[in-house]
Order: sequence, then structure tokens, then C-alpha cells
Amino acid sequence: MERISPTECPKLLHRFVDGLCGRSYPKRVEYSEVWSLTEWGELTNALTKLFRVAVGRACSDREIQELVGDLDSAHANGILQCVHARREEVRQALVDQTNEISSTQLQDFNWQIKLALSSDKLSSLNTPLLNLSLDLKENGIQRAVNVEMNKEELHTLISALEAANKVVLQLK
Repeated sequence: MERISPTECPKLLHRFVDGLCGRSYPKRVEYSEVWSLTEWGELTNALTKLFRVAVGRACSDREIQELVGDLDSAHANGILQCVHARREEVRQALVDQTNEISSTQLQDFNWQIKLALSSDKLSSLNTPLLNLSLDLKENGIQRAVNVEMNKEELHTLISALEAANKVVLQLK
């Protein structure tokens, strides 16, 4: 970063943030006299990681200063100002990227408990049933899914959701 002037630094940083947010990244050819291809790749990776970590972990100013390490104060302040100015935009881009992992998203759900008193095969059944209605959005299209479960199937679903929750908690 120190190869460019402190006045050029914010422009480059904001263009990197533009790239993180789905717009175009700065082109290497514009900086070919400053950085080699290998150095440009390392800079791109480092800045991308820096912004993702700083915003994703909601780092304080001190933590961001620690992330930039031995960078001179003018360039470090440029990074800090860019993070402050674009924090919400980067956060939203990170959320959108995470949401795009799966094309189907749960929009809403509703549940009902029913008691099946009898069936065509048994005159006295008395079995509780859960009717779960899921409103899903898949590739921008809304669709409803209805699932009916007995007690054992419900316990299996709850166990699977608890296991998934444990995995998510371990990732934090």
C-alpha cells in the first residue's frame, strides 16, 4: 500500500470495496507500474480479507489498526476511514453473499397441531399430528410447502435442527 501516495490510497480502497459489493474491482493494468502481477494478487487478497474481517467481526478501530500491522499512519488512517464510510455497505454485501449459498430461503412458517381420531383402517386412532406450513422463496419465486408429521417424525426434525444449531454455534 505504501507504494501509492496517501491521496491515491482512499480511491484504491473504495474501488476495492466496490468490488466486494458486487461492482467492478480496480483493474491491475491501471497499477501495473506500481505492482507486479504477483504483488497485485497478494494486495487484492489482503485487502479483501481485511475488509471482510474488519466488517464481518465488527472490529473496533484498535483491532483494525492491529490488522493493518506496520503500515504507515497515513495509509492506516485511509483504511480506517474507508471501513467507517462503507461498513454498512460491506456488511450488506457479506450478508447477501452468505444468503446466496442456498437458492432457497425460508420466508415464513406456521404450524398447527391436529388430533387424528380415526382413519379408514382404525376406528380409534387418537394420534397427534403436526401440520407445518413453510413459505419458501426460491430464485425469487414464492412457494408453499406443507408437511404433516407424527410424533416420531417431529422428534427427528427437532433433533436434526438442534444438531444444525450446534454446528452453527461452533462456527461463531
